[in-house]
Amino acid sequence: MKIIEVNEEFKEDWNRVLNHIANLFFEDSKIVVSAPDAELSFRFQHLIDETNTINTSCEMLADGQSYSSNYSIQYDSVGTEKEQAIRMKRALSHVMLDVLEQYTGMTQTWGILTGVRPTKLYHKYRKQGFSDEQIYEVLKQDFRISDSKIALMREIVERQLVTIPDLDELGKEISVYIGVPFCPTKCAYCTFPAYAIQSNRKSGRVESFIDGLHIEIRAMGKWLKDNNINITSVYWGGGTPTSIEAEEMDALYKTMFESFPNPENIREITVEAGRPDTITPEKIAVLKKWGIDRISVNPQSYTDETLKAIGRHHTVQETIDKFWLSRNSGMNNINMDLIIGLPNEGIEEFQHSLDESAKMQPESLTVHTLSFKRASEMTHNKDKYKVADRETVTKMMDMASSWTRENGYVPYYLYRQKNILGNLENVGYCKPGEESIYNIVIMEEVQTILGIGCGASTKFVNPETGKITQFHNPKDPAAYIMTFEEAIEKKIKMLNDLYN
Repeated sequence: MKIIEVNEEFKEDWNRVLNHIANLFFEDSKIVVSAPDAELSFRFQHLIDETNTINTSCEMLADGQSYSSNYSIQYDSVGTEKEQAIRMKRALSHVMLDVLEQYTGMTQTWGILTGVRPTKLYHKYRKQGFSDEQIYEVLKQDFRISDSKIALMREIVERQLVTIPDLDELGKEISVYIGVPFCPTKCAYCTFPAYAIQSNRKSGRVESFIDGLHIEIRAMGKWLKDNNINITSVYWGGGTPTSIEAEEMDALYKTMFESFPNPENIREITVEAGRPDTITPEKIAVLKKWGIDRISVNPQSYTDETLKAIGRHHTVQETIDKFWLSRNSGMNNINMDLIIGLPNEGIEEFQHSLDESAKMQPESLTVHTLSFKRASEMTHNKDKYKVADRETVTKMMDMASSWTRENGYVPYYLYRQKNILGNLENVGYCKPGEESIYNIVIMEEVQTILGIGCGASTKFVNPETGKITQFHNPKDPAAYIMTFEEAIEKKIKMLNDLYN
């Protein structure tokens, strides 16, 4: 852990912002007011003059050397108290980022951005009437984002508006996420609700969960019908929703189509069949029966040793076989995921994964950068997992960008995570015309996402103000079984408050 000392007068919420910046450079850091053993010592000065100009400076002492930075920006007005706080934090981030780049020799291509959704920022300025050139200047000057990342953001926003021309009007509709919390095994990097299906089958929790899920789907569908609200997209996630039996899937889809309003107008239904070891001809037949042809068949890696290391109990050959089973059975929109930086993988292994992907040409390929999520097994046992360094993962992301371009894919959504290797990003690529509507709307937060099922989060987006509130269903199947009726009542009340 890197101990960092700052001025005594700093507020705690400012320290949190500085901690986020420090963690872009160091695996872990702690901001303290007074620490004789601090490895880095910062002194900030922050002044606002009568012309509404913010002048911020920073001096850092480290290893007997001094590093300094100054930042100045003028605003048109004094601004509200909230706006003043945002300006303050942004200015402090500027100077701290600058001195740490000087000290470490690193360049942060995402600048001072530490949030999950960079393209949401681009959309914000677009909707305010800014031209692309004006947005570029803001992102460059105010956020220190590199030219390459700004170009990526612009390309993605343009693609999203082609895919969903009425993107700015989607707040009148909602999308639905349905969580099925079972998997054959839990991957080492995973923090999603994913419980071993066999042990839960023996205890009766699978059947009890499915019974509750039917009730919740019907209840939420009734509210949507009663309030004349249409559904844009539906995403079945988890866990792995194809872990349950084919007849259980069939019954749930029947309930969905009977319960949801105007199902013929739903633009997209996706089923996350991410674990190849859950895909069978019978389950594909159920998907075809209900007209669902967008699925995920996720390799993550095409190296068997890696799959074993991260707890995926299937082989590379099974991934390949299940892809072709799905394709030859009429699945015409298949997504595959690859993860950059998995344990013991470098340039050679990732190139092999890209070469194998080229043989299949899925409609979309999502390239994730490994993130050490707080609750994952991989994070709890970091010493057990040797992962690639910053330079290597950056090269691998560049390889993915080049490969997708050469194979006719375009980027259409991206998001970032805390503790992500190399301070990089996750990018969804697709063949033009095969974009996932759900992935776009959830990342850009343009409409309410109604969460149904175990571990499902509902994100209520006010269609007028954009204000976001959340409600979380229990992650554990046993807790869900006990409380799903209470969750239904709470969500209906929140929906009534929002839409009525």
